[in-house]
Amino acid sequence: MEFTISHMWAQMGFIAKSVVIILGIMSVFVVAISVERFIVFMKAKGQSRAYALLIKDLLEQGKYREAADAAMQFKFSHIAKVVRAGLTEFIKGNMLDAGSKSAGAAAGYDVMGAVNRAIEKAASREMAVLRRGLAGLASVGSTAPFVGLFGTVFGIINSFQGMAAEGAGGLGAVSAGIAEALVTTGAGIGVAILAVLLYNFYTSQVEALQVDTNESALEILDVLVKRQEAGGGGRQVAEA
Repeated sequence: MEFTISHMWAQMGFIAKSVVIILGIMSVFVVAISVERFIVFMKAKGQSRAYALLIKDLLEQGKYREAADAAMQFKFSHIAKVVRAGLTEFIKGNMLDAGSKSAGAAAGYDVMGAVNRAIEKAASREMAVLRRGLAGLASVGSTAPFVGLFGTVFGIINSFQGMAAEGAGGLGAVSAGIAEALVTTGAGIGVAILAVLLYNFYTSQVEALQVDTNESALEILDVLVKRQEAGGGGRQVAEA
């Protein structure tokens, strides 16, 4: 009994072949998501570092509008989008606050509270974007072994039906059929291992990027709070 790929494929039933095709599609999906996430994460890290270096001097000089506008150049940076959301809300809040004071109204707009909410919403949105596709990896990792086992069950049934029809018997005939049927189980386990490893890797990457985002959010809040307490927020916006 030969065990070449072509021979095993020829001996498989319709359901077993369908399972192999499904597992092949799953493996392609896993590789595609892995490559796409790798590119996204590399761009996010590189552009975030570049943006952080760019706005360092701008923030020290109180040029918040320029720092917010600069974020538009870094479309793949999660940190740039979060910082831009905070700076934009800070500029808008100070304009509203300055307008109410010039009209003689009591200051009732919580600028820093609005900035904090804007940053939190932007950070949550960016984390969801970074996690895109990871649920698919988790689904493949949890279901691929069962898909393979499903094919194995029908492969064994097909093997026994073939032996019954041909009147073949003996341990050799049974073991050969079972060995061919177990190919789908092995394929399912292999796809699942790949998916789980990649899911765990990219989940750790997302967690690291989330830490960077939280640190950046706290740093920008600290800068804006100090500027607000010093009374320079409204003046900077007016000058811009």
